[in-house]
Amino acid sequence: MSMETILLAVGESDRGRVEELFETAISLAEPTDATVALAHVFDRDEYEQTRSRLEFAPDDEVTPDDVAKRYVTIRDLGDALTEAGVEFTWHGAVGDRGDRIVALAEDLDADQVVVGGRKRSPTGKAVFGSTAQKVMMEAPCPVTFVRGDDVSTEEETGEAGDRKLAGLVS
Repeated sequence: MSMETILLAVGESDRGRVEELFETAISLAEPTDATVALAHVFDRDEYEQTRSRLEFAPDDEVTPDDVAKRYVTIRDLGDALTEAGVEFTWHGAVGDRGDRIVALAEDLDADQVVVGGRKRSPTGKAVFGSTAQKVMMEAPCPVTFVRGDDVSTEEETGEAGDRKLAGLVS
């Protein structure tokens, strides 16, 4: 089975692991000459705020793809892929991150999905959910998870949520 399309889904929390995501995508794409589909999924508020900050003209028809192309993490990855000579496409979507990444993988007929994430406690996953976990369980193709160890705050690691849950239970 040859690999033709690799979906690389990135978000705001992936800024600290762009290099690792890039290296993973390159290691999958280069040997098979696959195209990398760069994607960013916005929740509705993030999309509206980002679209507003980008100062598109009021009459412009702007799609989530247009907004994603101008998102810094996607732009940086696109520049690096161009420099490496790897073909890529831009994709944006609005909605639940896990659901939309799975839908993009299906729509693009992706052969592989690459997602980033952070280490979470089991309780943190239960309380806050996990986009990467949802994608790994529901994607129509294999998923490569790139774990970042750059998390330092209690809220990001889920420890604060663990304590809040413990407070509710005790």
